[in-house]
Amino acid sequence: MSSPSILFVADAGPAVGGGHVMRSLTLAGVLAAHGANCRFVAPPPVGAILAAFAPQMPQAEALSTSSRDLAEAVAGERYDAVVFDHYGLSAAHHRTMGQGHPTLVIDDLADRPLGGDIILDSGPARHAEDYNGLVDADARLLLGPHYAPVRADFAALRDTALAWRGEPVGRVLVSLGLTDVDAITARVVDRLRPRIGEAGLDVVLGGDAPSLASLAKIARRDTRITLHVDSPHMARLTAEADIAVGAAGSSTWERCTLGLPTLMLVLAENQRASAEALAEREAALVADARAADFETVFDRALMRLFTDAALRRDLATQSAALCDGQGGPRVAEALLKLIALRVS
Repeated sequence: MSSPSILFVADAGPAVGGGHVMRSLTLAGVLAAHGANCRFVAPPPVGAILAAFAPQMPQAEALSTSSRDLAEAVAGERYDAVVFDHYGLSAAHHRTMGQGHPTLVIDDLADRPLGGDIILDSGPARHAEDYNGLVDADARLLLGPHYAPVRADFAALRDTALAWRGEPVGRVLVSLGLTDVDAITARVVDRLRPRIGEAGLDVVLGGDAPSLASLAKIARRDTRITLHVDSPHMARLTAEADIAVGAAGSSTWERCTLGLPTLMLVLAENQRASAEALAEREAALVADARAADFETVFDRALMRLFTDAALRRDLATQSAALCDGQGGPRVAEALLKLIALRVS
């Protein structure tokens, strides 16, 4: 068949962050490498992320991320398959916008009916039974971190990064989401500064993050802090860090690919199950940023990460065992095979 055209419908915004778009971009990159033509439906929050990280990506404008506005934008497009990454859409939306074409739904919740031919859920605690009654009987389930879309530049650095995990802490990575929900990044940096000695602090933020202005002022006085705004160099930053404070979202699998010992923060209820599963597997330390005892839990976990080299090595080993960074190619292969089958 000729190069397939694949349309991406993803969510973004202050409340949901940018992770949906970023992991969709990762998958789009793999599909494009296999000859597919990818295009994103781009309401303003999605368009802003694309402008920062993939300005050459073709876009179809939409008025908002609502199901109605997305469906209106999709109706004017021609495509061979659709990829959905939007928790506000369910089976009826998937089928209407899919128009009978192959559909891939990226999900983490298993809380509503889904209309995808392929369901991708990379949660470490996810089981097929969780989707009983929520998907068609013939839907293919791609479950677990084995299928987590991770950019190729992370996998390329995997062996190098894993070779020296457990070394003394010289650099700390703080990456809590592009949209910086509730200005959590500034809150975390405030707790880190008096506790990290002379270690360097790499702080990753989006250009519209509410913490950016205050942290820029602090960074001018505190030479340990380097701000990385809409950084295209996350793989290098992750590989070079000794420990991380990271959100329990899709970036989890980037850190796992490189075995980065992490204090993982739960920023939303839908992140809890994944974070708890990693904690149970001793692949991360976890703190709930919304809990009353957050600061106490955070300080104790941070001290453990700084002082216990054996713990850092164990976290690196267990986290790297969960995800090898090859999920994107596995998912792309499944979708491209389905498209070819439908065309033939």
